[in-house]
Amino acid sequence: MAEEGERQEGKGFKVEDRRRFSSETGAPRETAEQLKSTGGSAEKEPSEESSEKETAAGEGLPEISFSAFVISLSTQALMHLGEIANPLSGKVETDVPVARQLIDIIAVLREKTRGNLDLGEAKLMDDVLFDLRMRYVEAVKKR
Repeated sequence: MAEEGERQEGKGFKVEDRRRFSSETGAPRETAEQLKSTGGSAEKEPSEESSEKETAAGEGLPEISFSAFVISLSTQALMHLGEIANPLSGKVETDVPVARQLIDIIAVLREKTRGNLDLGEAKLMDDVLFDLRMRYVEAVKKR
């Protein structure tokens, strides 16, 4: 019986991560076929991983800043107000309650960050909120 247990332990198994993206970097993984064709190995050096992170972060993504975040929220609000087309479907869709919620989120951000923003960021917040509120009123009138 002891021999049978030893034989089972010796067999073992192999765990292979088959996800398309790396859990550490979020970057696409190279498949086994790609590695064989390029002559690469499955193990990457740490320096290769860090340079891969920098490349993935810099490819076509806007700079992460407070202003970019506010503009992102305002673009979503404009989409829900029917001012711009949904980038996924290409259709102009209106969802006024969701637009109002996004406008309220921007207003909360303005209140919570009051005194901590530079002049450009404060002006952006005020301008975005004014514009979105006026467009919201127009959208409600159309309903």
